[in-house]
Amino acid sequence: MSGEIETKLRGPGAYTLARQTMDAMEAHQVWPTAVNFELWAHYVAAPDSALGREIARLLSTGEAFTDTLADELAATYLPKAKLNDQIRDAGDALTKELDAVSRAIETAQKSSEAYGQTLAGASKTLTQHDSVDLKETVSILLEATRRVQRENKALEQRLAESTSQVTKLREHLEQVRRDATTDGLTNLSNRKAFDEELERACADAQAQGQRLTLAVIDIDHFKTFNDTWGHQTGDQVIRYVASVIGRVGAPPRFAARYGGEEFALIFPHESADVAVAVLEEIREEVSSRMLKRRSTNDDLGAITVSAGLAELHGGESAHMLMERADSALYVSKRSGRNRVTSAEAIASAA
Repeated sequence: MSGEIETKLRGPGAYTLARQTMDAMEAHQVWPTAVNFELWAHYVAAPDSALGREIARLLSTGEAFTDTLADELAATYLPKAKLNDQIRDAGDALTKELDAVSRAIETAQKSSEAYGQTLAGASKTLTQHDSVDLKETVSILLEATRRVQRENKALEQRLAESTSQVTKLREHLEQVRRDATTDGLTNLSNRKAFDEELERACADAQAQGQRLTLAVIDIDHFKTFNDTWGHQTGDQVIRYVASVIGRVGAPPRFAARYGGEEFALIFPHESADVAVAVLEEIREEVSSRMLKRRSTNDDLGAITVSAGLAELHGGESAHMLMERADSALYVSKRSGRNRVTSAEAIASAA
């Protein structure tokens, strides 16, 4: 939970905010789970926030607030605190590991210094005295050598254990990063990851003078389909469409679930003409398959998608590019759906 909401829930108005949150959830028939409460507390306390606006948009479309949708919103808008906690835990473990290694190295250094002093003392004794007990001197040196060997062996073992532990921590942090940027339903990148990638890709394209095209794809009549067959079947359809988009949008392209039944594809170094051909391939493949409901084997019919795309212009921001691609998508919707519209073609016609 963000710091601002956390403060409000621990302040004088906490009970009022909690009651308002529960009332809003009940009014929209949302189950009072912990995740839902956190999401709706943000919505009630900060309606102008990114999460608040997204929930308002979903409510305006009549979309049911399912557990799947809640998980997606939490993954998109509330991963930071969880991610920070996990990174902090991993960082604490790494710090402890490095401290242990540092202590082992310090011990080995002290042992080496003591061994050096022992050798120096033995050398001095042998040099200054004609009659020395060689057996005793050799015994002292032998014990000192064995002690150093033990310390070095312990250090080697500790370093090997530390290397293994650091590798595990690195893998854990990488998994945390993937989880925080992956959509749970489709395994595509989520909205947060997409926003970051689009900003980065646009900046790179502008700096290098390279082409870049952005496409947005929407499942046609999805709300009606969802209302007719239920949300589980709706999720099945979303996963199917995502599998097609994910295959065609494999790296260096970037495929993401933008929200609900909407997807986005970034085409680095590719023109609008290339993107149109790819989107037509996606559209035809999606509509060519007659789907069946898994639970009952009922025929669901064919699913279609609409798409809009725009090629990056010089000096154009990521936000402006997204707006033009979105506008092209709406043209596809208004023109009968199941089609691809290019913002560049619209501009040429105008």
